[in-house]
Formats: sequence, structure tokens, C-alpha cells
Amino acid sequence: MNSLEQGCECCQQGEFLAAIAHFDQAIQADPTCATAWNYRANALSGLKRYAEALRDYDQAVFLKPDYHVAWFNRGAMLTEMAAYGNAIESYDRAIQHKPDPVYLHARAAIGIKQQLIFT
Repeated sequence: MNSLEQGCECCQQGEFLAAIAHFDQAIQADPTCATAWNYRANALSGLKRYAEALRDYDQAVFLKPDYHVAWFNRGAMLTEMAAYGNAIESYDRAIQHKPDPVYLHARAAIGIKQQLIFT
């Protein structure tokens, strides 16, 4: 099992610190692996270390600008933080690269969240 697989397994078990260590190994082996940066960001987000997670999502999409999954994950984290404008931008980028119904729904749900907050 490689570092990415081990990290994903740790994330599924809620062991985010162990997951980050595995993703760090993957990044050390290949700093251009956008997937490793995205997964590391997911683990950081699981720990609510949002600033670090945002940095890693940004690195993932810098390395692979059409990485729709990383754009979506970035949007989901920003939605959780109630940073709706930035979340919409991230969802739009995900949708631009792949108009997945899940992405479209997540973007549409932001309008509902904003209405609940502002009404």
C-alpha cells in the first residue's frame, strides 16, 4: 500500500494526523502530485485547520488547474466556513471543468444557506 492509500485509509478512520504524515511522505516523494496536496488539504480540513487546508487546495489546483475534485473540496470547505462568495468561485471552477450534478447542487445550496442566514 502506498502513502496515498495509507493516508486515505487513515482519513476514513478519522485519524487525520496520521493521514497528514502519509500525505507528507507522498508530497516529499513527488511535490508535483496534486492528488497528495488535495488529500492533505482534506485531512487538514477534517482537523478544522482551514488556513493550512486552503493553502494545500491552492497548491493542488496550481499544479493541476483543471482538478475539479480539488476545486469542489475547496468550495465545500469554504462553505463550511461560511465564506460563500469564495465557495461559489471554487464551485464554478469545478463545474467549468466537470458539470457534475453534485457540484451544481452544492453551488445552488449556497443560495439557500445565505437566505437562511440573512432573512
